[in-house]
Amino acid sequence: MNNCENYRFIENHRPFRDLTFKFYSNGSLTIIDNSADEVISPRELKGSSYDFYVRKRLAFIKQDLTAKLQKYA
Repeated sequence: MNNCENYRFIENHRPFRDLTFKFYSNGSLTIIDNSADEVISPRELKGSSYDFYVRKRLAFIKQDLTAKLQKYA
């Protein structure tokens, strides 16, 4: 089963993008620019939106590793 965690982030500085981050349990990611209704890549993120992405990605990896340790310990 491929679960998905959704997070919304609105940039505080130009270009003021409204972004939805979808982290899937299989490790994949989709970032949607809600105002332009298009998918963007992590390379297109800058400043606070990139920081948000990195923090959520690290938290996701940590959570996944903890779950695997508990499962196989």
